[in-house]
Amino acid sequence: MQVHISSWALTLFRGTRRRVGAIGALIALTAAGLPSVHGYSSGPAEAVDRGLETSRRLGASGPPARGVASAARPVPRVPVPRLSAQAAIILDPVTGETLWERNSHELRSIASITKVMTVMLFLEQEPNLSRDVVISREDVRRASTTYLRRGERVTLRDLVHLALVASDNAAARALARVSSWGSKRFVARMNAKAAELGLEQTRFTGPSGLDEGNVSSAYDVSRLILAASKHPQVAEVMRKRTYQISTSRRTREIRSTNRLLGTGIDIMAGKTGYIDKAGYCLATLVQLVDGQSVSVVVLGARSNSGRFSEARRLVDWLSTQASVLLTSAAE
Repeated sequence: MQVHISSWALTLFRGTRRRVGAIGALIALTAAGLPSVHGYSSGPAEAVDRGLETSRRLGASGPPARGVASAARPVPRVPVPRLSAQAAIILDPVTGETLWERNSHELRSIASITKVMTVMLFLEQEPNLSRDVVISREDVRRASTTYLRRGERVTLRDLVHLALVASDNAAARALARVSSWGSKRFVARMNAKAAELGLEQTRFTGPSGLDEGNVSSAYDVSRLILAASKHPQVAEVMRKRTYQISTSRRTREIRSTNRLLGTGIDIMAGKTGYIDKAGYCLATLVQLVDGQSVSVVVLGARSNSGRFSEARRLVDWLSTQASVLLTSAAE
């Protein structure tokens, strides 16, 4: 199926492009109903992707009926990206518009993406990060991923880095435990904060994400990572590829679980997550070459490397889509 842009749409695109850049113009055109990108099935067991849904969501019906030239010019059809992830979204954080999505409102376990809320909430108390705490038996019990041992002393600053950089489960538990609320009330505060942020599909049952009961949607997660990016301390930690921790017993370097760091993509914030129930997950805020940013979330990817390659594919697709439209409008 071929897509056409009328002379009215071309004028709209050129004017919008000058004001807000290629991505902003893409949003404006889509909101106007021209053009829309038609998806296709990416596998025998998958439903047809909905591609750019902004026009459908806004109830757009195309250009005005009066005063519009009937001449049309064909525009190359840009295929919807192929993904194996169960849910994904590209969100414009400025307008709040969804640029592309798949099952973005489906409720799913989010694993260690939970730690974004844990650290953000903990730091809002403005704690003394140089304070030492002792790691308890409950902190490390069945912690799965942790660099910590029972009885070690470690600073709150190192716990924050362990939680966000290395996705350390014991560190997240320790932060909740030593907070002014204690472990149980901390989780209640996490849910209160989610409600405050308008994350209607988000529910937390623990601070680490190991519990399957930590659930959200790709849409909510995209807004959570945006909220976290507005906290300078949180964003700064999430952008670190490595960090050196020192406990009372040893010193060692930890590496970020976010493999997009250092690959040429401008990552403003990001966090990974994995448990069997959730699959491989990634939430990230990316700054594009024109200075605009987008939230990109991939939930339920099939492999560790797959979540990163698919997130990158979404960023590349968005850039290509805007580029194709711009080139066509200029001809």
